[in-house]
Formats: sequence, structure tokens, C-alpha cells
Amino acid sequence: MASREFRLQLQGYGLTTANILYRLPDHPKIIHSYVWQEYDLQPEFPKLRKFLEFWTRSLEGSLHAVTVAHCGMIKPAEITLRDGEFRLH
Repeated sequence: MASREFRLQLQGYGLTTANILYRLPDHPKIIHSYVWQEYDLQPEFPKLRKFLEFWTRSLEGSLHAVTVAHCGMIKPAEITLRDGEFRLH
């Protein structure tokens, strides 16, 4: 059975990494970093947007900047079914 990540890639999802810079209320001059990574759809990034909405609604650290990197690993057109059998020794 195929893994969850593989099935998501076949549906067009790609690995998305977000570097989130934020400030804590008790130390506003210090910028902290948090790395978020998940399979998401570009260019809308619904999962990342949902996470950032949760962050602004529920966490104390105010967002300073978010840098996003996205890599579509495979596409459905890159996979073809082959019929055959290969024997080694």
C-alpha cells in the first residue's frame, strides 16, 4: 500500500517548507524562528494558511515574516504502468 505522502504527491501536492519568524511579547526585540513543513498545494497553500491563521488566533508570538519554499516532487504524468517481469539470477 502506498504511503500518505506518495498519494498526496500523485494528487499534485508538493513538499512545502515555511520559515516563520516571530516575536514573543516578553522579548519583542528578539526574533525567533520556527520551521513548518507539510505537503501542500501551490500557489494557494491552504494548509499553511490554516496553520498561520491558527498561529495568529491562538499563540502569543506575533508574526514578523514568513518565507516559503515549495517543491513538487513528482507528477502523475511521470508515472507509467509497465507490463513485464524482470528476473535476476
